[in-house]
Amino acid sequence: MTTMATPPWEPAYASRVGRMEASEIRELLKLLDQPGIISFAGGIPDPKLFPATDAATAYSAALATPASAASALQYSVSEGYGPLRAWIARSMVKLGVPATDDNIVITSGSQQGLDFLGKLLLSPGDTALVSVPTYLGALQAFSPYEPRYDTLTPERGNRTPQSYREAAAAAAPGAKVKLAYVVPDFANPTGETLSRDARLRLLELVRELDVPVLEDAAYRALRFDGDEQPSLQALDVAATGSLETSHVIYLGTFSKTVAPGLRIGWICASQALIRRLVLIKQASDLNVSVINQMVMLRLVESQHETLIAAARQNYRVKRDAMLAALKRHMPATVRWTKPEGGLFVWVTLPATMNGAALLKRAVAEQNVAFVPGGAFFHDGSGANTIRLSYSLPEPDQINEGIRRLAALL
Repeated sequence: MTTMATPPWEPAYASRVGRMEASEIRELLKLLDQPGIISFAGGIPDPKLFPATDAATAYSAALATPASAASALQYSVSEGYGPLRAWIARSMVKLGVPATDDNIVITSGSQQGLDFLGKLLLSPGDTALVSVPTYLGALQAFSPYEPRYDTLTPERGNRTPQSYREAAAAAAPGAKVKLAYVVPDFANPTGETLSRDARLRLLELVRELDVPVLEDAAYRALRFDGDEQPSLQALDVAATGSLETSHVIYLGTFSKTVAPGLRIGWICASQALIRRLVLIKQASDLNVSVINQMVMLRLVESQHETLIAAARQNYRVKRDAMLAALKRHMPATVRWTKPEGGLFVWVTLPATMNGAALLKRAVAEQNVAFVPGGAFFHDGSGANTIRLSYSLPEPDQINEGIRRLAALL
């Protein structure tokens, strides 16, 4: 006699759980362990750039004396390690933002910062303004707080503030627009950068709406070509006169310039907002690993500019290899962006093609992986787009992978 397996017990979950979905990118990273796969999937920093030897020395120094080891291995304040916050504040001053360490909170990567800001700013039914496409991790961070999304188009000109307000109120009684989110430099996923005019238009919009704009600056340091654009926060401070009156919340990270495994990011904002975020940090994980913060400080004090220069040179070569391979192999019906920095090229396929279906064939038939573009659209569009990252494969692998992918088209 066949017996039915008893299904596992699960509790009654909160309504927000239904909005938590697995990251397509995280799932695709499992393919990296498969032999022969050429992966353009995750925007993963090249490990040959990691300062492994210097990190080992820094860990040894942090543990070298009983007093230092006691600090490195102990609980600490939720704001973050004071000397590292001071270093970050000085780096923000160089960007044109007059920050002090009281304007900085250290987070476990900028991804934790996005989650904290979603928790701080969004109530169920509130509206978050995002680009289409936008960073999938931001959508994942915000969605459990049950917002609705509306679309920003900074380069083409956004809708009027009243239009956004009316749409938010129509969607849910009493709901409001609560935040805007952008990756202004070498955006994930498109690789595109907002022009100065687009930045100014966006700042005008959020001031009129009286909401914050979250400036995700994860890739800002990785510029290869073109003129550097001022940060949104620097532009807003110049206009309003103070960081304390700025509508911009800046999210930074060392993951793309030093090493992601240390999990060190930060938020720079007004002191009033930072105090709120510290309360969330206390309730979340108390503090970021102190020894990792101490190691990060030692690394950035001694070689941050050197690490950035090496990353720029490495990724420029790979970007050039990908753009050349796309031009060499892709049919005329395929279009792609030409980023001036960062880690990504955004490809638009013919309208009748589906990126998710293409991925299945690419993995099965050609041993090539990438990220289907639809995951980056809050409105369900973008099925005929894909994201290609050039950060991990070497130039010859990039050419071969693009050749294989083009063969399917």
